Amino acid sequence: MSSVVSSQRVLSGMRPTGRLHLGHYHGVLKNWVRLQHEYECFFFVADWHALTTEYENPQRIEQNVWEMVIDWLAAGVNPGSCTLFIQSRVPEHAELHLLLSMMTPLGWLERVPTYKDQQEKLKEKDLATYGFLGYPLLQSADILMYRAGLVPVGADQVAHVEITREVARRFNHLYGREPGFEEAVAAAVRKMGKKQAKVYQDNRRKYQEQGDENALETARALVMDQQNITLGDRERLLGDLEGGGKVILPEPQALLTPASKMPGLDGQKMSKSYGNFISLREEPDSVDEKIRRMPTDPARVRRTDPGNPDNCPVWQLHQIYSDEQTRQWVREGCTTAGIGCLDCKKPVVEAVQAELEPIRRRAEEHTRNPDLVRSIVADGCEEAREAARATLEEVRSVMGLNYR
Repeated sequence: MSSVVSSQRVLSGMRPTGRLHLGHYHGVLKNWVRLQHEYECFFFVADWHALTTEYENPQRIEQNVWEMVIDWLAAGVNPGSCTLFIQSRVPEHAELHLLLSMMTPLGWLERVPTYKDQQEKLKEKDLATYGFLGYPLLQSADILMYRAGLVPVGADQVAHVEITREVARRFNHLYGREPGFEEAVAAAVRKMGKKQAKVYQDNRRKYQEQGDENALETARALVMDQQNITLGDRERLLGDLEGGGKVILPEPQALLTPASKMPGLDGQKMSKSYGNFISLREEPDSVDEKIRRMPTDPARVRRTDPGNPDNCPVWQLHQIYSDEQTRQWVREGCTTAGIGCLDCKKPVVEAVQAELEPIRRRAEEHTRNPDLVRSIVADGCEEAREAARATLEEVRSVMGLNYR
């Protein structure tokens, strides 16, 4: 395990909220299914994070965990293509969180935008706890534990990746300066050979003196291509490039994901709290009924009244599920009163049913075989622990905690 592989590693998690709906599928799971074939992915159930707001009601978490994992598997998250685990089953997360808390300034946590926003939104809960204040640092520990180079987030979550970068930078600055660091870097440069050593030093100087980002990337690529230096030397050279120490915890990058375009049945964002959702395991009759009962353009009081699709929540679903020809048919039929609202809804019903049918089928298979689901998670937890132990071993070492 090393920072060298971090650029190809993705880390993402979800709080266990029970069964998932189409908003989760279009906003997160479809992206995970794609990423698992492009990167080394770690996907985890963030059950400790759930406790930051639900510490008074922990009894619901266990069932929510397994319901959510079944939906992940049903949606196409493949344990053969990714590592799927539960946060609390990898206790190293808690230790890294604790160690990082020793060197993280309090002000960094207080200025995370979602801290005050969430307190305002969840006024009915007592969130004046350390756990709630510290949850961005627990997120940082989650990411840094696996030295993940990429973290898929929406625009509203970029601040959480940024604080993780700051924490990693501070940690490397404090603990990456091993005794004899400069001498070790000089020895590593010599191993590159005269020609490549000169290219490295020239680009290092351009970056450090002029802030030339292209020079930084050139030097990094040169280091990564070296075949005759050790892993430790490679990390020292990467750390030396930016004037710091050895890179122990690499800084992750936010992998921006498009905002979910999945609207709820009333046109608002799909959410359990709004009651406007279709779950991934929704029965076909229920799907049919929910879509048929959707509100439409209020101007269409009678079948003969023309309407405006832009004022209709059903039109938003056509943007996701219908092709251009169908959308043209809907717009023309609605604005001329050539079709009724039930006619308009029929293609959406058919498309949603087609999308959910294989998900329902796979979910049913997993529901009938809970031992297999638990076995999948157990294997993933062991894989995650192996990676976590390697990181924590190095963290303990540089912090002087490996004495016996």
